[in-house]
Amino acid sequence: MFDLAVAYRIYPGVSKTPACFADDKYKLAELCLCSFKRALGGLRVKIWAILDGCPPEYEALFRDTFDGDDLEIVPRNKIGNSGTFSLQMDLLTEQDCASLVYLAEDDYFYLPNALEKMVAFMRDNPGVDFVTPYDHPDSYNTASRVERHIVRPSGDRYWRTASSTCLTFLTSRENLIRTQSLFRSYSSGNMDCPIWLALTQKSELANLRVHWRDMFRLKTWVKTWRWGYRSLLFGRRYRLWAPMPTLATHMDSSSLSPLVDWQALFLQCRQEEEAH
Repeated sequence: MFDLAVAYRIYPGVSKTPACFADDKYKLAELCLCSFKRALGGLRVKIWAILDGCPPEYEALFRDTFDGDDLEIVPRNKIGNSGTFSLQMDLLTEQDCASLVYLAEDDYFYLPNALEKMVAFMRDNPGVDFVTPYDHPDSYNTASRVERHIVRPSGDRYWRTASSTCLTFLTSRENLIRTQSLFRSYSSGNMDCPIWLALTQKSELANLRVHWRDMFRLKTWVKTWRWGYRSLLFGRRYRLWAPMPTLATHMDSSSLSPLVDWQALFLQCRQEEEAH
């Protein structure tokens, strides 16, 4: 048995404006994968690498980074974002080698031992359903800042409940199976934020200061009810937790997690990798 099963999806295109290597996806992928390997710490991990339309050097990158017996390459021919997410769901719900699962996107940079700390937090705290490594700036810069949260110290971090995050997260295989119908709506046109709101919110959706603040938030509220009414009305509330300070950042230059000198950490990771 493994401590963690990971489905890591990657494609060779550049989305948005990355905080570094904005014109070189391979270098960006190399940096993020290097940080991901360090983030695993001492965990025993099974990894499925979903390579969506990637040239041969991407497979070589994964094989150079991870042991062959613990890595499976899953090539696909440009099935796109929704297609690779659906494949992640298939792989992680059907596998039986680990009770904890992690869905990973290719444009996250991690702090050392980040995944090890996330797994420890989930194991040590019953009732934790989902964990994101990303302290999202939306929690400070949008109407989400007036939401109410539970805060809990654990390890070397504070952790707080979050209403939503992106599609990089840790959970149990059982939770993913129970919630898969809602997550799979992403491949039918839903968005990540409404999925999370349908899982983590109940009466909070009546908070006008949050959900009627602007047209984007109002559209998100409508999508939450359209796609997630069964979960909202008949399902139980799930708790999503985020670390403070963060354990990772999305590489979109406009959405870096706060309070960290990311450029210094990018440079340090590159120098350490070159030294090896």
